Amino acid sequence: MFKFIYILIVSTSIFLTSSNKLGYDFSKPTLNDELPSILHEISGLAIIDSTSIACIQDEDGILFIYNIRSHKITHQHTFGLKGDYEGITLVNDMLYVLRSDGVLFEIKNYQSKKLKVKTYPTRVPAVNNEGLCYDAINNRLLIGAKGKINKDPLNKNDRYIYCFDLKTKTLNQSPAFSFNTIDINLSAKLQGIRFTKKQNKKGESIEHGFKFNTSEIAIHPITQQLFVLSATDHALFIFNKNGNLEYIEQLNPSVFNKAEGLDFFKNGDLLISNEGQAHKPTLLRFNYMPK
Repeated sequence: MFKFIYILIVSTSIFLTSSNKLGYDFSKPTLNDELPSILHEISGLAIIDSTSIACIQDEDGILFIYNIRSHKITHQHTFGLKGDYEGITLVNDMLYVLRSDGVLFEIKNYQSKKLKVKTYPTRVPAVNNEGLCYDAINNRLLIGAKGKINKDPLNKNDRYIYCFDLKTKTLNQSPAFSFNTIDINLSAKLQGIRFTKKQNKKGESIEHGFKFNTSEIAIHPITQQLFVLSATDHALFIFNKNGNLEYIEQLNPSVFNKAEGLDFFKNGDLLISNEGQAHKPTLLRFNYMPK
């Protein structure tokens, strides 16, 4: 009860501000790159340096290195069999890739054809996982479960982020962050977000709120806020380091077709990638301009 009341109090003081408080204008990307067709199913990205990103797509175990200045794929190497690959992050000189079943792929020598790959079956309780990021302060990887962790109806509103300790290479079975969609949707209303109503099978008018199905996660390098993408909601959720919701950014579906990749440059600039679906896959950059 205490946590829920705290969220409401925070919401009334923060949600009345405009989204530019985050430091981004999501209506004006400084880069809007149409990606090659081979990245139509792009599902994650990791910034390597000022000009290069590593990315994956969710059908094949192929690592792509893409240059954002030349707008071309410069390298691609196979690291695994066909599978549903959903997240990628850079840790020092290694890349980690997340498969949806929770298996992690540790990739060394990612710039060469002689990749060194090691796998870790993390045994995340969730069967579908899409978010992956590096938490440098705590030397761990964060793994975002897309939906509920089991079929128990009592858990249908619960969402979790788990942590993988990089020192012991083991998963902590207790989630690092836990969220509740009921709390999130109540906070959304306090922010002024209005949800559409649809009729159910009984003819009743039911309000549909955010499903909060995690598609990517990342930690802001300057503010240390946790950014959580939900592609199905066309929304970006921002939490403080304690896991309390601070803001919800609604994303324009015509710009953010299916946002499944997110990462930050060291200066705070933000990259978001969109899966193509019926459109073209895109890579968007938003400059960080804090007030």
